[in-house]
Amino acid sequence: MRTLVIPPAAQRDENAVQMLSAWIAEKGLHCTLNLGIWEANGKPEAAAWGILLADVIHHIANAIEEEHGVAAAVTIEKIVKSLHAELDEPSSKVKGGFHPGHT
Repeated sequence: MRTLVIPPAAQRDENAVQMLSAWIAEKGLHCTLNLGIWEANGKPEAAAWGILLADVIHHIANAIEEEHGVAAAVTIEKIVKSLHAELDEPSSKVKGGFHPGHT
């Protein structure tokens, strides 16, 4: 099993909250989601997840620019195009269910 490091800011902040974890395992995507935290704080859940995912896309684009020299704007355009295509015509079915609660 190969895990990623916890970001230093999250380690320093006692109020840090993990929102999403994504794994490729047994030939599929497996996720844990911290669903409901925004709604509980008076913010629209779906819109807040959209902002989080957009921020993740920016982080990916910046990392690819740093590591491979591809302009962030080019990567963002490719990711968004791929995202729309996958949402319109999924390459595989989403299986599983949501199990509320955390450890």
